Amino acid sequence: MNIFTQKIREVLSSVLPITIIVLIFNFTLVPLGLPILVRFLIGTLFVILGLSIFLIGVDIGVTPLGSLIGSSLTKSNKLWIVAVSGLVLGFFTSIAEPGLLVLANQVSAVTLGGISSTGILVVVSVGLAIFLAFGFIRVVYNIPLYKILTVTYAIILVMALFTSPEFLAIAFDASGATTGVLAVPFILALSLGISAMKKDSKSSEKDSFGLVAIASIGAIMSVLLLNIISKGSGYNDSLQFSTTLSQSIIAPFIEYIPSVAKESFISILPLLVIFLVFQKISFKLEKRAFNKIIKGFIYTFVGLLIFLVGVNAGFMDVGSTIGYSLASMDNKWYVIIVGFVLGFVTILAEPAVYVLTHQIEDVTSGYVKRIAVLIPLALGVGLAVGLSIIRILVHEIQLWHYLLPGYIIAIAMTYFVPKLFVGIAFDAGGVATGPMTATFILAFTQGVAESIEWASVLRDGFGMISIVALTPIITLQILGFIFKVKSKKEA
Repeated sequence: MNIFTQKIREVLSSVLPITIIVLIFNFTLVPLGLPILVRFLIGTLFVILGLSIFLIGVDIGVTPLGSLIGSSLTKSNKLWIVAVSGLVLGFFTSIAEPGLLVLANQVSAVTLGGISSTGILVVVSVGLAIFLAFGFIRVVYNIPLYKILTVTYAIILVMALFTSPEFLAIAFDASGATTGVLAVPFILALSLGISAMKKDSKSSEKDSFGLVAIASIGAIMSVLLLNIISKGSGYNDSLQFSTTLSQSIIAPFIEYIPSVAKESFISILPLLVIFLVFQKISFKLEKRAFNKIIKGFIYTFVGLLIFLVGVNAGFMDVGSTIGYSLASMDNKWYVIIVGFVLGFVTILAEPAVYVLTHQIEDVTSGYVKRIAVLIPLALGVGLAVGLSIIRILVHEIQLWHYLLPGYIIAIAMTYFVPKLFVGIAFDAGGVATGPMTATFILAFTQGVAESIEWASVLRDGFGMISIVALTPIITLQILGFIFKVKSKKEA
């Protein structure tokens, strides 16, 4: 099986369940009309093709670049160079993350430009970059992850007291969206090289995890800080869609191409420049290896372009429409159940989840079976999406009612579960918040918020990603505790 076929199969497994659900609703509760349905199917093909090409580009271009840079930094053996490199690389990797691009564009669209997509991208990327550099330092000096998580999340909880509800939702959503299909493999590739600089030569498995979790904390803090400094709140918000979407099929795809092409090029260009600079001063790759990485960058750009055109022109509007229509019905249980099903099937079909479950089975020598991880994780994420819908439907429930006790429980558990599982659990939030969560399910929850009289799309339509990202942290730590108990009994 060649790499393209493999990636198509991986992405298809993620997108197909949502496509089937849309088709079922089209022929039952929410008839979309032929033009809109055709546009959705074309958008779905764009998403599958674009994401597959993008992932191939990441595999043969971006991830090898991370490994090469990590190895080069090790040779310098200077911590300040490592920290500065973490800042630069973290910033430009985050800027190019598809999930964050979609989220930033949605925030800008919903606020009618009141919060610019560029502003969100830059602020989140700066926060991630600073904490990525800190994460590198943590690896070198063997600072325990659970202590960092305790301190940083305590600071976040204090900052949240001074943050408006809409920015709280955006901040935690940005954390999940920015650690996606581009950032995670690149960060992990960098960390392999950085770990060679550790002062303690007896490297343990638990130090292999946690870097993604630390980087995502920076995304949360940066958005909270932006709101505290700017005192921004009270934005006009609208989903800017009607229940009868444009009947044109091809026009939306053509209209999005120029702006999306520019956005994709600007996102990928900095990483390409970094590669060319390092090639000149450090890598000195042979022509064949050099051309392969350049080819990877071309794939990454083309894939990102096709993916974003498909998402914007034909994919997300249908998610909003179904959410709006179901929430407008007298029986609100429909929309809650559909939210649960969307979360459940999305995680079951997420390729990265299969990598994670195999990884856990390996590091526990088979004590924790992958099926024992997969089913609770899928149930947890389904429950998270369902709870997000309930938050929109019930006016009195706010986002912090979920996040505050959730993170208090998650941090408290870090003191009792094996430290290996702490790193895995906090990194796994990025696995749960994959491309389908940041696109279709996000659009679905925003459609629900648009239909409810007292709800705000900005305050209530966002926040779903943050609840989904919290679920694996608690779920996997519970599994870690079970593993600990079983290990003691067998010993």
